[in-house]
Amino acid sequence: MSDDSSTVPERPPSGGLVAALDVRRNAVVGLASGVGLAVAVYLVRVFELLGPVGAGRSYPVVGPAGWFAVLGFVLAVTTALLVTTLLTALRAYRLATAE
Repeated sequence: MSDDSSTVPERPPSGGLVAALDVRRNAVVGLASGVGLAVAVYLVRVFELLGPVGAGRSYPVVGPAGWFAVLGFVLAVTTALLVTTLLTALRAYRLATAE
């Protein structure tokens, strides 16, 4: 009896599901929408496009522009992930219910 445990069977390509769900396009759309929303909110808040905000707040170390840049980054990333997830789930649903 020969011990042939040194050979590992080939795995099927894993990119098929990613391609079928069109994850790359969904990620690009999600990133664009996240960055667009974050830039819009940043401009409105930092440049006070809707009027001044009440006084009495302090922003240590980096000032208000720096704090809102960090918050804008968080908003962009979370929006991008949310949109990408929703678009991918919608595509999976459509593929699952296609006849």
